Amino acid sequence: METDKTTLNDLAVFQHDEEFSIFHKLNFTRTVGGREKLRHIFSSSLKEIVSIQNVQKTLQLFLEKKDGWPLTISNGSVLMIHKFYESSIDQIPARPTVSTAYYYKIFHAPDFSLVKYSMGHAFDFIKGMQHIIKNFMKDDAPENLKNILEKANILIEKHQLDVLATKEKASDLSMHEMLALAHYIRYHFKQNLSELIEIYYQLDAWYGMALAIEEFKLVFPTFIESSKPDLKVKGLYHILLNKPVAYDLDLDENSNFVFLTGANMAGKSTFIKAVGGAVFLAHIGMGVPAKSMELCLFDGLLSNINVVDNVAKGESYFYNEVQRIKNTILKINDGRKWLILIDELFKGTNVLDAMKCSTVVIEGLIKIKGSLFILSTHLYEIAESLKEFPNIKFKYFETNVENEQLSFNYNLKDGISNDRLGYLILKREKVIDLLEKL
Repeated sequence: METDKTTLNDLAVFQHDEEFSIFHKLNFTRTVGGREKLRHIFSSSLKEIVSIQNVQKTLQLFLEKKDGWPLTISNGSVLMIHKFYESSIDQIPARPTVSTAYYYKIFHAPDFSLVKYSMGHAFDFIKGMQHIIKNFMKDDAPENLKNILEKANILIEKHQLDVLATKEKASDLSMHEMLALAHYIRYHFKQNLSELIEIYYQLDAWYGMALAIEEFKLVFPTFIESSKPDLKVKGLYHILLNKPVAYDLDLDENSNFVFLTGANMAGKSTFIKAVGGAVFLAHIGMGVPAKSMELCLFDGLLSNINVVDNVAKGESYFYNEVQRIKNTILKINDGRKWLILIDELFKGTNVLDAMKCSTVVIEGLIKIKGSLFILSTHLYEIAESLKEFPNIKFKYFETNVENEQLSFNYNLKDGISNDRLGYLILKREKVIDLLEKL
């Protein structure tokens, strides 16, 4: 699924303040390298249903056999292996005996200490990889997992490592066994071990995704083979909210446009981001925050939410809004299936101008039946002229006012909101009182 950096930022997949990003919340990896693999997964959506299903099956398998995952491999293990290769140490004896091992320990004491400590971490890493291969490389394993584990098995299947099978932990190795292992790993196994670490990073990323699914009780979406756009979701919520309100949504070719209204703070932006975030997660093989979700494979996902001006180029907010819409139209007018999310279109111009521009854009986008659109606006007046189009759904978030106090239930309802609450909010926040005292 094609997307861009603007969309990933709009949906909070990545954020400058990373703590408030979807990536950060769902990152359960154990290593820095695993984290970077996960970042790559979150940066490039999959383009085939079979690829998505393979990732789903891998995550399901990891969850089913979670107790079989080795916890001995840590980020510290990988760091110490790298340090072992980077450090300058005296030559490790090739075929150490009890006496030559003792000699190396006495006359090369600092190097011996580093070697012993490093071999403890290398032992745990290699043993852990052997454990993963044994537990997860089955005939019915998903193709992507089977391929990567078969490669790991070829790299690790060396008779010089047979000693690991007879020992439970590194401290069980005798001094000369430890030095023999260290000699082989340092002088003959560097490339293999480097490739094994890269493989583990990928496994760590997938395992972290599986743990996130379990932690947040996410569900795997069902993809349908269809040449038409389709999205059905029940109990959808925004993954970043602590106490979210769930939504239901049903869109297809015959009903492909949501015209969303409601007051500021009523929940429009959150809903749009929840839909976009869930569709994005589905396309990387991840579970989604919902009770159930069925969707087609989308060719692309684009948003128009957090448009900014560009002072350096002398470009206004409105100009950049227009450019974003223009580029979106150029992209999606290709017969492919797109999900387009637009929040508060044309905020950068006056109300009358915004109404005219919004109406023109909406009436044009409605012609594209092969894509799905969700568009929010506070310009409820333009809804009347759009009622003639049968493929538009009118949805709104209501606001309750009692004794000049606002309350939001965040429930998505059928219809059109005409709430006008700006002055009330100014009054509630004592801005009017401050102005009167000037």
